[in-house]
Amino acid sequence: METKRVSAFELYRSLSSAVPVALNAQDVGAKKKKVKVQNGPSPLTSKKTKRKRVEKRHGKHAKKELVENARDMQEDETSSLDSFLTSLSKVNSSRQRASALFHWLINPVSSENFFRDTWEKKPLLVRRQKPDYYHGLFSTTEFDRILRTDNVQFGVNLDVTSYSNGKRKTHNPPGRALSCSVWKYYESGCSLRLLNPQAFSSTVWNVLSILQEMFGSMVGANIYLTPAGTQGFAPHYDDIEAFVVQLEGKKHWRVYSPRSDEETLSLVSSPNFSQSVIGKPIMEVVLEAGDLLYFPRGFIHQGDCLPDAHSLHITISSYQRNSWGDLLMKMVPAALEMAMEEDVEFRKGLPLDYLSYMGVQNSEKNDPRRVEFQKRVDSLMKKLAAYAPVDAAVDQKAREFLHDCLPPVLTPDEKTTSVFGAPARWEDGEVVDVEAQIRAQTRIRFIRGGIARLCSNGEDVLLCHTIENSRVYHKEEPKSLEIKSEYTDAVEFLIHSYPKFVTVASLPCDTAEDKVLLAEMLYEQGLIHTSEPLQPK
Repeated sequence: METKRVSAFELYRSLSSAVPVALNAQDVGAKKKKVKVQNGPSPLTSKKTKRKRVEKRHGKHAKKELVENARDMQEDETSSLDSFLTSLSKVNSSRQRASALFHWLINPVSSENFFRDTWEKKPLLVRRQKPDYYHGLFSTTEFDRILRTDNVQFGVNLDVTSYSNGKRKTHNPPGRALSCSVWKYYESGCSLRLLNPQAFSSTVWNVLSILQEMFGSMVGANIYLTPAGTQGFAPHYDDIEAFVVQLEGKKHWRVYSPRSDEETLSLVSSPNFSQSVIGKPIMEVVLEAGDLLYFPRGFIHQGDCLPDAHSLHITISSYQRNSWGDLLMKMVPAALEMAMEEDVEFRKGLPLDYLSYMGVQNSEKNDPRRVEFQKRVDSLMKKLAAYAPVDAAVDQKAREFLHDCLPPVLTPDEKTTSVFGAPARWEDGEVVDVEAQIRAQTRIRFIRGGIARLCSNGEDVLLCHTIENSRVYHKEEPKSLEIKSEYTDAVEFLIHSYPKFVTVASLPCDTAEDKVLLAEMLYEQGLIHTSEPLQPK
């Protein structure tokens, strides 16, 4: 008699689905230091021969060479960020691309040293004396092009601000931000903040979509253009890890320590502060084009332009609401519901008279019953940890992250080997049968390492993904596919095999037909690609 194979994911789902409501994202409640200065050459400076050699190599070796030689890539005048991104596209793994791109961002600081010594701890200043280091990421010329060609709306995509005599003002009129009116504001001394540049700039979109796989958290950006001799924003702190990338001109920055433990790694952004309440800065510096300034959430900061130069910078941000506490906010309600279902100690009634000795009005009483009550609470809280559905709560965080994500910018190879490069089905006014065929020998993998994840949704198993996300934050609803229980092991196998290509025949499905059907479904949804372009039948 044949034994039915039980998916490992089915076993996990049977545990996590016990509390689907408690873990539903919409039901969870919301929401003087040492400063390191680094100097280094541009990672985008190398000879053409070296770049060509890098582009010919793949996988681990290509990633290693890109990282080791990043500071040398672009010695010749024709090189640019585009050429570096092209080199990255040759790297076999999207995770390795993200690592190499982050190295480029903070070079010459190593990622290992940064996350060990600086991340969430203190500011970091990187001086380069390389004005063209970030050339190609964004410019005032592109800013003007966007205003002329795209539907930029005041208050939605663009803020017009000023800060003078201790007062911050926003000057947004209603409607579209047309070039002529925006530049009038700028000429009058107002700063311009482009709120979602990834929606308008393909290069910014590409950079952010790669970096988000490095952080495992949404990566966003704002562009700031400030006239010479002005300041656009009051002192404040943010709820994100901030990488200030100076693109043009220069800007005078002052950074201040968090004022208290409560403001350290803050979960929310602050209101505007007056100069009198923020103390003295721990860092005061003028950023010039090619420089980088990092500071953690909770660090107060303000930037103003010197009289002799305008400033254009992009702030790349991540790690908003991505703390241990945010994970526990999902986990604890679910753990409590499970504990109450399974452990009678959590269902026993409170003492009849507990209101007479507990609560704020009784907090100063010297009553032994208060001590016993607290001991009982402590005991139950310790037992609660045993019921914590950690993996299920992590999956809820992962689903939120996938919804936050930008869609991937596909490389030329990814396009030609995926459904996005499949032959046209319409020719000379007729539908042509050019359907490409997936066979048992076809080698496949997910199109990106972090593009999809299996998650439980009560009784259903969903493959949540980012391929159909919008470049505008949350413009689309979360995207997912329902996966049959007999396919979950095969999808897990594909996820864990990345970046290796595997044959369709190797998928752990019950039948050869199921293997092909699953591969065809994932291919048609744009989630996987093949090692070679598929040929028509």
